[in-house]
Amino acid sequence: MSVFDCAAAHIKSISPYQPGKPISELAREMGLDESSIVKLASNENPLGMSPSARAAAEAALADVARYPDGNGFDLKQAVSRHHDVATGQIVLGNGSNDVLEMVARALLGPGRSAVYSRHAFAVYPLATLAAGASGIEVPARDFGCDLAAMRDAIRDDTRVVFIANPNNPTGTFVEADALERFIADVPAGVLVVLDEAYSEYLPPERAYDSVRWLAKYPNLLVSRTFSKAYGLAGLRVGYGLGQTEVIDLLNRVRQPFNVTSVGLAAAVAALADQDFVRATAATNADGLRQVRSFLDSEGIDCIPSFANFIAFQVGDAAATNRRLLEQGVIVRPIAGYAMPQWLRVSIGLEAENARFTDALRKALS
Repeated sequence: MSVFDCAAAHIKSISPYQPGKPISELAREMGLDESSIVKLASNENPLGMSPSARAAAEAALADVARYPDGNGFDLKQAVSRHHDVATGQIVLGNGSNDVLEMVARALLGPGRSAVYSRHAFAVYPLATLAAGASGIEVPARDFGCDLAAMRDAIRDDTRVVFIANPNNPTGTFVEADALERFIADVPAGVLVVLDEAYSEYLPPERAYDSVRWLAKYPNLLVSRTFSKAYGLAGLRVGYGLGQTEVIDLLNRVRQPFNVTSVGLAAAVAALADQDFVRATAATNADGLRQVRSFLDSEGIDCIPSFANFIAFQVGDAAATNRRLLEQGVIVRPIAGYAMPQWLRVSIGLEAENARFTDALRKALS
């Protein structure tokens, strides 16, 4: 009997997370020059990171022989000021997916369940299954969360409900009023995890302040990331906001030194540079219009997006993706999200978006 045979059944049932294809990998596979490749697969910030965040990261390199501040004091102070919450209401993560996994370790396990929508972020079922719990996948409505169906799906053994707003990979959005009504209706013993990785991209008329809800709903956790609008994807920094007893539970399962010293320093500087975040949102809004205009003009079905990417339907998505890769354009197949005819493209700079639209026109011709 092998080690694999002896592994727990719920671990063997997990399909590993598939990240976007790296530029270097495509260059090796296709014999392409890396500089000629456009990667629009992982919802990264095409503006990179702010100059102040880069300077802070470079300064922190001088001290990398020492362990980082395991409590993340400076970053918690910055997040506290930014959101007007107590530092005891903040948990830091190695990216926001680390926070999601803390939730699973703290609250899920055999004999318990978590609820999430179909076409939702892959980490929700992964973290649930890894904890030995059961996942309850609720059919989507128009590729987004069906809140009424998700409320009905909650069982006596349910301990967590995961909601991404906007949702990845579909870009759909739940209006604030409907979302708060849902949270208010969830049983007090069920934690609602509101994953807001893309909230900085919301247009002003859609923006809402979920952090203010924490005072009313002890069973709410809001997760945020520095990977998207702040441009720190490679440094892996995220955080969760909740009431102190929830944060205390998460800190009990949090790994020591889970955020690097370079990441902590860069995140403090990035959070202070809201001009950069606004420039990022403006660049994204322009890019969304550019890509959406092309898709509409070509009669390609797409899902209206409130994030920094857009999903579009092409029929044979695997073949279309292959033809895009041959042209040095990387997008994201989303067959693993029960969308086998769809691809997702991240919004880039104007020239990158134009490179994508030209390549897609050729791939479909």
